[in-house]
Amino acid sequence: MSERKVRVRFAPSPTGALHIGGVRTALYNYLFARQHGGDFIFRLEDTDSQRFVPGAEEYILESFNWLNIKFDEGVTFGGEHGPYRQSERREIYKKYVQVLLDNGKAYIAFDTPEELDAKRNEIANFQYDASTRMQMRNSLTLSKEEVAALIAEGKQYVVRFKIEPNEDVHVDDLIRGDVVINSSVLDDKVLFKSADELPTYHLANIVDDHLMEVSHVIRGEEWLPSAPLHVLLYRAFGWEDTMPVFAHLPLLLKPEGNGKLSKRDGDRLGFPVFPLQWTDPKTEEVSSGYREAGYLPEAVLNFLALLGWNPGNDQEIMSMDEMIKLFDLARCSKSGAKFDYKKGIWFNHQYIQAKSNEEIAEMFVPVLAEHGVTAPMDKVVAVVGLTKERVNFVKELWDASSFFFVAPAKYDEKTVKKRWKEDSAKCMLELAEVLSGISDFSPQEQEKVVMDWIAAKEYHTGNIMNAFRLALVGEGKGPHMFDISWVLGKEETLARIMCAVEVLG
Repeated sequence: MSERKVRVRFAPSPTGALHIGGVRTALYNYLFARQHGGDFIFRLEDTDSQRFVPGAEEYILESFNWLNIKFDEGVTFGGEHGPYRQSERREIYKKYVQVLLDNGKAYIAFDTPEELDAKRNEIANFQYDASTRMQMRNSLTLSKEEVAALIAEGKQYVVRFKIEPNEDVHVDDLIRGDVVINSSVLDDKVLFKSADELPTYHLANIVDDHLMEVSHVIRGEEWLPSAPLHVLLYRAFGWEDTMPVFAHLPLLLKPEGNGKLSKRDGDRLGFPVFPLQWTDPKTEEVSSGYREAGYLPEAVLNFLALLGWNPGNDQEIMSMDEMIKLFDLARCSKSGAKFDYKKGIWFNHQYIQAKSNEEIAEMFVPVLAEHGVTAPMDKVVAVVGLTKERVNFVKELWDASSFFFVAPAKYDEKTVKKRWKEDSAKCMLELAEVLSGISDFSPQEQEKVVMDWIAAKEYHTGNIMNAFRLALVGEGKGPHMFDISWVLGKEETLARIMCAVEVLG
């Protein structure tokens, strides 16, 4: 086993938007593959034609493109083990169904839904298995001739896996250790349906993992109950030597910790559970996405990586290269991880602070355009530098900095009441005169000249600066005053002071 090349896969079904839990599973597969110099395969499990949703495949691919998670082979990426859509592999599966039938490891069952319902009513907790299969209509109870005649008549049938009872099945799991399940609790799972000539998930998965030389199956905890069945299928085919190593990841839990994270939790608490915005083609319901909500992809990945895994140190902010280096499935938790969406916001804040002012300014320009503002790039960069520490998302920069681009149309009443004194108008006119005489309008020079003037006049510094802020901003917020006046420039600063004097008197 140790000699095998690491090959892992992410195999979603195109049945709708990609859940954030699926993104985490893909991320862990990606980190594992990159750490071991292995391959990462993208496969589509699209055999359930009833649940197929138009646009879902493109959505999934666009999500990974935005997150910058790269696949080495698979649907749209090519590779030597294709096709990578299960719906295009029908003939391959049929061949392996026949192998199981020929070796007595599977059998054909003709039971109708009505017959199965009748048996469920007759037997409490009915399970189609070694204890009941001989009471049913299948190739174990019918003669070869009867089976052939029914098939010739076009009767619909399924192929069931013949599970031998009372055998302890061991699943070697990198996160949970040796998981033992007795085969008697498993039913004779349907592997193939004649109705659509397609396999079920269980057979298609095993055949694909074997033929695509998958070395490790890293997937969600919800698939753990099917792992013993998959082990038995590998044995039935005689593929024990190529059986992958399993790792079943902990569930993502509601922020309160009780139960599995769902879209409803996101709707209730106001956070996305999908990477990109998704519009349901049937209901036209729009669900929010991390991209549209203003999250940076690297912040999302860093946040997700630490939901169920710890790097063994106190480090929280990690680049992709650092995550690849530190990732270890043995450090994944067995218990579910609470989805602390507020921590996701914290990560986004950290990543915004770490980016250069120029990068954030580029992202802020479209936001300005939405508000009908165009401004020189050097001004946008300067504004970002003064305000980005106050925001968690780029779009919040508008509320934090709009006064740099648009003069106040009105003045906040509470601030006026508190900050605009009887002599404020007189003092602001004097300040305007002082500022107009400054040739070097840098923050440092402004501050020196204005502070000397305040001291000489024996004015109250707070009163002057608060009225100055109100005149320029329209309320009592914003960065250092002389940074604001420097970015606005002398002309605009003086114009805003005169306007405030006129309006507020």
